[in-house]
Amino acid sequence: MSTPNVPLIDLQEASKDKDQLRLLDSACRDHGFFLLKNHGMQNEINNMWSMSEWFFAQQREDKLKLLRSEEIPLGFYDRELTKQKRDLKEVFDFMETRSEKDINQWPDEPLFRETMESFFKKSSEVAKETLDLILFCLGISKNDLIFGDSKTSNARLNFYPVDDPLSLLEKNEVNGLGDMALHHHTDPGILTLLLQDMTGGLQAKSKEFGWIDITPEKDSIVVNLGDAMQVWTNDNYVAAIHRVSKRTSEPRYSTPFFYNPTSDSIIQPLSIISAAKPRYRAFTWKEYIQGRIDDNYKDLGQDDIQISNFKINHHPA
Repeated sequence: MSTPNVPLIDLQEASKDKDQLRLLDSACRDHGFFLLKNHGMQNEINNMWSMSEWFFAQQREDKLKLLRSEEIPLGFYDRELTKQKRDLKEVFDFMETRSEKDINQWPDEPLFRETMESFFKKSSEVAKETLDLILFCLGISKNDLIFGDSKTSNARLNFYPVDDPLSLLEKNEVNGLGDMALHHHTDPGILTLLLQDMTGGLQAKSKEFGWIDITPEKDSIVVNLGDAMQVWTNDNYVAAIHRVSKRTSEPRYSTPFFYNPTSDSIIQPLSIISAAKPRYRAFTWKEYIQGRIDDNYKDLGQDDIQISNFKINHHPA
């Protein structure tokens, strides 16, 4: 079902609009999703869509030349695990290009790399503006404690096909598909800017309504909160639990930009947001994200690392 509790927020005007701030606050407390308009990056988005479709339309053997691994974690992949089940999707992961030790794997088409680098740069700027708006909604106008960093952030092109792209031999070597194109999970970082096409399929877990549809809205960005934000706010704002239903008649494209904490960040509840007893012990961003990465490649026999691993059990005195 859809619900009006996924508000359409104007990035440029919301800080001056009490009604928008109220709707934003309510959504962040209930399910962690909202839509963003007037974001100023539609040109970069349009170009990204064009090159995303070009990339996934290539022959599979060409995409496999860019296959990512635990040693080189960026590039093409088509057998990712979520909740110990294989997702029915193909992905292409990339990060900010670095002059030294750049581990991106780019196809030979120069326009592809140029387009994705431009998209990444603009996404970083919009993600920072969006974080500033969320913090403003929490009553924090000057922020010295919560930072995102383009250097630790990453972007992903997603393609959800109708049919399994793996051969019979490959299927025998990996976990079986589940009943979803992408199984329910939260994103580990601060927030995610998600571009989705108009086919639908994205769902969020609402405290009030259960599973709800995040209905596509033309020229808007879907924003969802991540685990770091839930811990920093001491559970006042929630990391968005979300999933993608299996495709039955037409494929789906989406592109998330994962806005992550700085590499040396300590993730713990902040007293400037919540005066209540901390519900989590402190942990490092490096420790947390590594736990998520490890589970992408092999079934570790348990769910990937969650913020619940760091919960503090308070006992009455």
